[in-house]
Amino acid sequence: MRILLATRGLSRDQALLRLGAYLARGSQDPMIVLTVIEDQAQMSWAQGILESACRLLEGIPRVETKIRIGHAALEVIQEAHESHCDLVIVGERQNPNLLARFLSGSTTIRIVEHAPCPVMVAKGKVGPICRILLCDSGAEGPLGDLVRRGGATPSAPAAAPLLARFTAQLADFLQGEEEITVLHIMSQISAAPGVKGTQLRAAAEDLIQERTPEGELLQRDVQLLSRPGVRVRPKVRHGLVLDEILKEAQEGDYDLVVIGAHRGAGWQRVLLDDLAHKILVQLDRPVLVIR
Repeated sequence: MRILLATRGLSRDQALLRLGAYLARGSQDPMIVLTVIEDQAQMSWAQGILESACRLLEGIPRVETKIRIGHAALEVIQEAHESHCDLVIVGERQNPNLLARFLSGSTTIRIVEHAPCPVMVAKGKVGPICRILLCDSGAEGPLGDLVRRGGATPSAPAAAPLLARFTAQLADFLQGEEEITVLHIMSQISAAPGVKGTQLRAAAEDLIQERTPEGELLQRDVQLLSRPGVRVRPKVRHGLVLDEILKEAQEGDYDLVVIGAHRGAGWQRVLLDDLAHKILVQLDRPVLVIR
C-alpha cells in the first residue's frame, strides 16, 4: 500500500506520524512524507520539518521525503495523483463554522473531496487500529453510505458499495487483528412505505434472522469483510445519522471511523458534504473517508 503522509511540522503532527508509521509497518512500498511551502525562501524550514519527521519514523524501512511549492491542498492532491497513492494521511485544521466551510473550505476538507484515493484524517488520540467502526448503508447516492432508508430493497448487485470500495481500494489495510463493527442506521423518517414498525426498532441479529432486506444486507456485509483473524460484528442503530454515528463512536471507543462519500452535484452535494464535514469536525478520533 502506497501511503502519502502530509505534514506541516506542527506539534500535533506527531500523532499523524505515529499513525503513518503504524499503517506502513507491513507495506512493501515506500511511504512518501510530503510538506508544502509557499515559496523557495521556506526551503530550509521545510527540510527541517522532514528531518524531524524521519526521526519519528525511524524503523520504517523505506521513506521518501518530498517538498512541493504552492497551495497545500492542491499540491497534496497532485502528489497523490503523480505517485499513484493508495492512501493519503493528513492532520486536522478546520474552521468549525459551517458558513466559512462552504465559502472557503479547509485544506483537509479540500483534500478529502478531491484526492484520487481514500483520505485518513488523524485527530484525537491516535494509536494502533484494532477497533474499526464502518458506517455503511449498502445504498448508492447522496448520503447513501451513511443512512439506510428503512426496508428499502437493494437495487444493485453490489449490495454494499462502501464495503466493496473499502476492500478493493485498501486490500492491505487489514492486518488480521482487527474487530470491525459494520453500522447501519435506520431512520423512521426515511422509512420506505409498508415497513413494519418493529423493523425500525430491531437489532441486527433480529433483522438477519427474519431475512429482511436490511438483514440480508448486513449478512452480506459480514461475508464481504470476513478473513482470517478479522472479527466482524453487524450493528443497527435507529435515529438521526450524525447523532448515532457520534454516539456509537464514543460508546464503542473505536480507534478509527470509516465513512463513504460521493461526488454529488447541486443540493445533493451540499447535503452530503455538510454531513461529512460535521462528522470530521465533531468526531474526536481518526476518520477514514472513502470516495
